[in-house]
Amino acid sequence: MPYPPPPRTPSGPRRRTLLASAAGATLLVGCSSGSDQTEESTGGSPSVAERARTRAARDSRGIVERYDAVITAYPGLADRLGVLRAEAVRHAEAFGGTPTATASASPTAPGSPAPSPSVVPGTEKDALAGLAAAERSLADARAKALLEVPGELARLLASVAAAGAAHAYLLTEAAK
Repeated sequence: MPYPPPPRTPSGPRRRTLLASAAGATLLVGCSSGSDQTEESTGGSPSVAERARTRAARDSRGIVERYDAVITAYPGLADRLGVLRAEAVRHAEAFGGTPTATASASPTAPGSPAPSPSVVPGTEKDALAGLAAAERSLADARAKALLEVPGELARLLASVAAAGAAHAYLLTEAAK
């Protein structure tokens, strides 16, 4: 008794599967293209990215001013804080800010991580702890903000937030 011939089902994907995959890929490409242009320019009003960049530059200037206030109050900490201050200056410049602006020239926004830089705690240990808290708060704020901005600015915010977290750690260790 002979065996019946095998059914003629082709191996591999079917035509419907290929068409559905191609349609899905087209939809994905269509949804993702051009999103950077719409976020960058919104017809005259500042974009989300531009507002985030301005806020980040202002916050970096604020941290630089805090470092300056602590260094002025405690000159013995200048060597220890000079490197961290220089990094904060570079962060302000990376966001397009000028690190020489004063705090009175740029008002602080609600929810700003740092109080007035002119108020320096009474001891070096407290001053270092205050700087650490300000750096930590700013790093957390930047980590939250990077979720709302486009690619390159998000990468910059993430990098500066990580540096701020490292500064907070170093300042906390120095305050012990």
